[in-house]
Amino acid sequence: MTAESWKSKGQLINIKKHSLFVIDEGNSEETLVILHGYPTSSYDYYKVLPELCKQYRVVIHDHLGFGFSDKPTEYLYSLKNQATVALDLWKKLGIKKATLFAHDYGTSVATEILARDNVGEIDLKIEKLILCNGSMHIELSQLRTIQKLLKGRFGKYVAKLTNYTIFSKNLKNVFYDKTKISNNELHEMWQQIEYNDGKKVIHLISDYINQRYTFWDRWIGALKETNIYTEIIWAKEDPVAIKSIAELLTTEIKNNKLLWIENCGHFPMLEKPKEWTNLILK
Repeated sequence: MTAESWKSKGQLINIKKHSLFVIDEGNSEETLVILHGYPTSSYDYYKVLPELCKQYRVVIHDHLGFGFSDKPTEYLYSLKNQATVALDLWKKLGIKKATLFAHDYGTSVATEILARDNVGEIDLKIEKLILCNGSMHIELSQLRTIQKLLKGRFGKYVAKLTNYTIFSKNLKNVFYDKTKISNNELHEMWQQIEYNDGKKVIHLISDYINQRYTFWDRWIGALKETNIYTEIIWAKEDPVAIKSIAELLTTEIKNNKLLWIENCGHFPMLEKPKEWTNLILK
């Protein structure tokens, strides 16, 4: 699917004076809300959306600074702000209860939502939480060199030099089977990164790595405190969010189940869409 075709499936919704790109499909009474990863977008789910919609109303938005959403340069791209925006969007869409799925960057947005839920600060009833290949335990994460550079003091200058060649190489390297991501898909992803002058905010959104250290106690603490049933769906050969993160989470979350996806890298919804979907719908 092209980026433009994906864009035509969604709509722009105004939240806190900024436009969010939102996919909202399916007629089920059950709702699945999805928080996507870095540095991509809701487009990560184009292969799996039709199957998910057989069981759920599926709502996926591009975080601010990502995809087809607004990318303001004068904005604090904190994971806390992203959590507030997500909650405001779901409230505006009339979602009162949902299964919450989060991948990569989205897992830290989810843990901020959990921290608020644990003290009764949100209206949404989270019926189930699904965590997928996210480096919440940032101390265990195997960061790519480009991530380390972008989050640093010279990140603004590194972002200016970032191009399609660098992006495509780094993304391919987090797939277990590199033939599962095509050059066409990579071009469509890069087009969305560049959309709305997106390169100007890459270094700003990359600060999420630093935030994972700053708010470690709050966010890991939220996982330890929650009573929500949690499924940990993990691609076992992820070179970034390595399997030991998933194994550690099973010792910290009270009510959980770990489900492995074998021979798969960081983006299981793209690399092994059928197997990933079966686990989500199981």
